[in-house]
Amino acid sequence: MDRITAMRVFTEVATSGSFSATADKLDMSRAMVTRYVTEMENWLQARLLQRTTRRVTLTDAGEQALRRSQQMLELASAVEEETASGSDTLRGQLRLTASMSFGHAHLAAAIAEFLAIHPLLSVDLQVGDSTLNLVEARIDLAIRISSEPDPMLIARPLVTCDSVLVASPQYIQAHGMPQHPGELAQHRCLSHATVGKSLWKLSRNDEVVEVRVRSPFSANEATVLLQAALAGAGIALQPSYLANSYLRSGALVQVLPDWQVPTMTVYALYPSRRHLSPAVRALVDHLVAHFQVAPWALSTAGS
Repeated sequence: MDRITAMRVFTEVATSGSFSATADKLDMSRAMVTRYVTEMENWLQARLLQRTTRRVTLTDAGEQALRRSQQMLELASAVEEETASGSDTLRGQLRLTASMSFGHAHLAAAIAEFLAIHPLLSVDLQVGDSTLNLVEARIDLAIRISSEPDPMLIARPLVTCDSVLVASPQYIQAHGMPQHPGELAQHRCLSHATVGKSLWKLSRNDEVVEVRVRSPFSANEATVLLQAALAGAGIALQPSYLANSYLRSGALVQVLPDWQVPTMTVYALYPSRRHLSPAVRALVDHLVAHFQVAPWALSTAGS
């Protein structure tokens, strides 16, 4: 039995709670997944999983085996990388996490470029705005947009993330264009569930205004709010990397263009500089170079 593969299969089943999901992810049959888990249990002479018709859970022995399997898989990956470190060839898999909006809009293309340069590497990108413990989730690199990155992580800035207020021409025609931030309180505003949900802060020169907005529609994902704005649902606070192409096409118009909202930064975050693998270091360097000129800022919004 290939024990490394068995540990990888067992770990994926334990993480996903599903034999079928593991089979799809690892591109093998469900029967083969079952066989690897059974052989793992035979090897360790212990039941590792409790199986019911609805879910798969870990036994006490399974909890211990999962921790050890994760350690062994990390060690195997490190051995592969160190073996390859004498050449320019990078191998193995990198696990990343990023917001859905940035992953979809720009990160996927940057990763595609990177994989074309390093064809023996693979990337598993987990998208979502939830905060993960990178060590526990076995994430090599997190791409996050923040004004204050986690001080417990190493943060390397990639690119500035500006935001703009936008609305559809149809909404503006029906409800009018605000002339001052205070007027936003009388408008339908589309707000992010975790980023400035009901309090928007704008500045112009030395003037700073905080507005408590009325938000009949909020969501935890920027792309959802973007689509709502395009449909005429209201005024949305959007990152430039999503909004600028629609501003250029005229599908959206900028609201209060003389006012700025707080700027954030796109960071590459990782747990430790000391144990940074050559593959992760190469990816971070690639992302820094890729975003040296922000793709969404190549021409002025609205021009």
